[in-house]
Amino acid sequence: MKLNWAERWAVNNPLRVIQQTLEIAWMRRALEARPGGRFLEVGCGRGVGARLVMRFFGPDLLHATDLDLLMVKRARSYPGPGRDRKVRLVVADAGSLPYPPSTFNAVFGFGVMHHIVDWREALGELARVLVPGGYYFFEELFPPVYANYLTKRILLHPREDRFDSQKWREALDEAGFVLVRSLENSKVGAIGIAKLSPHSNGHEDAR
Repeated sequence: MKLNWAERWAVNNPLRVIQQTLEIAWMRRALEARPGGRFLEVGCGRGVGARLVMRFFGPDLLHATDLDLLMVKRARSYPGPGRDRKVRLVVADAGSLPYPPSTFNAVFGFGVMHHIVDWREALGELARVLVPGGYYFFEELFPPVYANYLTKRILLHPREDRFDSQKWREALDEAGFVLVRSLENSKVGAIGIAKLSPHSNGHEDAR
């Protein structure tokens, strides 16, 4: 689901940059061994996350994707990802990624899954394109933030089959992920790191 004007404002302001910087810094500290190789970011927006991933993790290659062509165009002009030869900016749907299985060593998603109608399918796609033992770094919001009396009239989100903390953890497990570290508030959301099991369903289906 593409963002409306209110969502675009919410994710494209200086406070959001500070927030993402703190989150990615925590992710880097929380993981003892830094993954290398090829990374993927889904829902890259204007490119803030891509820039920070390159800064804190330094992958060999980063594919930054977004469903919204306008956001990808903005990312191409954003300082960092638009000029970095190690960054590829791609228009793509997180529920149907244009990559073969086991392409990436790590996947990042900042506030993406709660925008997707079939978020379970998208989670399975992330598992599919990750190598066994690869990492999923996430930030997600829970319904009390984006679907309360006020925000549901301003922000654009799917209304059915939304996930809370318990559903999110269950879905991670079903997709083959093991939660490594997380910070969570049941009324707000969670940031965390999950590791893909070598025997995840996504890779069994791909075979």
